[in-house]
Amino acid sequence: MERRVLIVDDEPNMLDVLSNILSEEGYDVDVAGNGRDALSKASSGDFHVAILDLRLPDMSGLDILREIKRQVPQTATIMITAYSSVDTAIQAMKIGAYDYITKPFKIEQLKTTVASALELGASFFRTPRTRDGRQRNFEMIGSTDEMQEIFDMIDYVAPTNASVLIYGETGTGKELLAKAIHDCSHRETRPFMKVNCAAIPEGLLESELFGHERGAFTSAVATRLGRFEMADSGTIFLDEIAEMSPAMQAKLLRVTQEKEFERVGSSETRSVDARIISATNKNLIELVATGDFREDLYYRLSVVPIYIPPLRERKTDISLLAEKFLRYYSDALGKKVESISEEAMEKLMAYDWPGNVRELENCIERAVIFAKGPVIEGDNLFIGLPAINAPLSDQNNPDGAASDKPRSIKEVEKAHIIRVLGATNRNRTQAAEILKISRRTLQNKIKEYGIAD
Repeated sequence: MERRVLIVDDEPNMLDVLSNILSEEGYDVDVAGNGRDALSKASSGDFHVAILDLRLPDMSGLDILREIKRQVPQTATIMITAYSSVDTAIQAMKIGAYDYITKPFKIEQLKTTVASALELGASFFRTPRTRDGRQRNFEMIGSTDEMQEIFDMIDYVAPTNASVLIYGETGTGKELLAKAIHDCSHRETRPFMKVNCAAIPEGLLESELFGHERGAFTSAVATRLGRFEMADSGTIFLDEIAEMSPAMQAKLLRVTQEKEFERVGSSETRSVDARIISATNKNLIELVATGDFREDLYYRLSVVPIYIPPLRERKTDISLLAEKFLRYYSDALGKKVESISEEAMEKLMAYDWPGNVRELENCIERAVIFAKGPVIEGDNLFIGLPAINAPLSDQNNPDGAASDKPRSIKEVEKAHIIRVLGATNRNRTQAAEILKISRRTLQNKIKEYGIAD
């Protein structure tokens, strides 16, 4: 396969060094010493990868990056500069840079980054752009330009084996995006394994990821496969990757580089072919700068970084998402709630949604539960975190009359259980699902609070 790379730098020595390194690797290399020449050559669309210096005599490398992403999005871009700046790195990634390298750099790091970028750039050439009228295999929705760009990224990235780093605030849908990439890949019929690195104690995380042999530790009564082994030929999704300890980061680096690992308590090396998609709500570049996250692991995981904007930055998607959740929970709860009133929609649009899509979904679920007719009205919405003394109806206030008396946690919980039981016509199984507790726990709560039939 022809592998074409454009190098843009105003230092002749740097152009010679980069050209020689990449030419020896078999790349077809062209160079440009300023921004004008770079855009003239890049606009042909013939290059799989463009390496851009941040500072050029006639324009910024970021400006060139923007134009390349606009004119020829099929070209993967790598920013390279002697000026290490976290803010600039974040800005470049948001614009769409494939990766970011600072001078002086290691030759092997450059080779690895370009090789990975080539895989992404080549996939752009292989994959036709079918943005208009395209039938997609995933459930994510959105009408904003930012979300459309993410959908395009799924189409381009999914056919490759490149590692993907998804970053954005909590509740933006990072796991859903990871599943969409898996479902659109050639691995779609193979396992999709999920691991929340923050939810598993550090002492157990190694066993969870790599498995263990019988007798490896006190409670290891049987051999157990780890998530990597179960994800072989499929995808493993590592959520909250920033919470991983330095020791575990070192072990993860090995499996990303060598595709090998050992179970806890075993000396046998095992091979694995699992695509890694990771996610974080933290700034990994800042953590790398402070030494809290390994730089080499960051480069391995962020072959393709994808940023999901918070809901407050794409408010035109609120109505689409609200309607989707309305249909889902109306069916799930067996209620004939068909629409959202204009007043209620205005309330939804006016709120900033710090909990993002997840908070909106919970809000619509509650609204469907408490809706008294086919339309969700403004007073059916419970937006934001409720105060402990928020007025709730209970058996002592059957008409929902507000009480000025502060209420305990148990009183609030009792009142909420009563309302959910009423909304489900006392279907305890359905009520337990809505309350996110087991049916037995619900029965115990009903008995504890003396909730009468």
